[in-house]
Amino acid sequence: MDRFRVALTFDAEHPDRPHHRVGEEHLLLDRLGELGVRATFFVQGRWAEAFPDRARRIADEGHLVGNHSQYHARMDLLTDAGLREDIRDAAGAIERICRRDPVPWFRSPFGAGADDPRVRDALAELGYRQVLWTASGDDWDHRKAAATVEEDLVSAALAHGDGAILLAHTWPSHTHDTLVATIGRLRAAGAELVTIDALEPAAIPGSWERSGR
Repeated sequence: MDRFRVALTFDAEHPDRPHHRVGEEHLLLDRLGELGVRATFFVQGRWAEAFPDRARRIADEGHLVGNHSQYHARMDLLTDAGLREDIRDAAGAIERICRRDPVPWFRSPFGAGADDPRVRDALAELGYRQVLWTASGDDWDHRKAAATVEEDLVSAALAHGDGAILLAHTWPSHTHDTLVATIGRLRAAGAELVTIDALEPAAIPGSWERSGR
């Protein structure tokens, strides 16, 4: 296969499912650094406030930082005023802690409301564009085997080709355990690991799987 770009993205948030070894985001960042990979992190404002050292390290090590809302609520369930307040509160926390402006990158929690005109209008008004994903390995699902998470991500990236956007999370043990192998397999297949801003704007929304979070 010819060279192709893959954007590896992580949602940094408080987990709401059974999980193991939470708080080991430093291991994820260690491995990305060792492999020379810059990724895109969508940071929940409340998470950044709870774990400022971890959030700041994401930015300090050169990863692209986006907005993942303040409270990880479904955006389509918020009022018009609530939408704007949530997005602004998260941006304020990210700017204060990470020292990065997350505009224009935003990912709705669960992908909820991505097609809702109210959500889209609020994001556009505040200068954001929605960034969804082409594949999720469902690393948050503790019932899945780590090898299955890895295979799902790699297979989806290869099937999609150039511009694949992979969704993972910072907290699942599956992500920590399979990251090196996943990146190794992608690179062996010809993938260049890039951040979202390296993709053409028209390709960023892409298709996405509602099975992801």
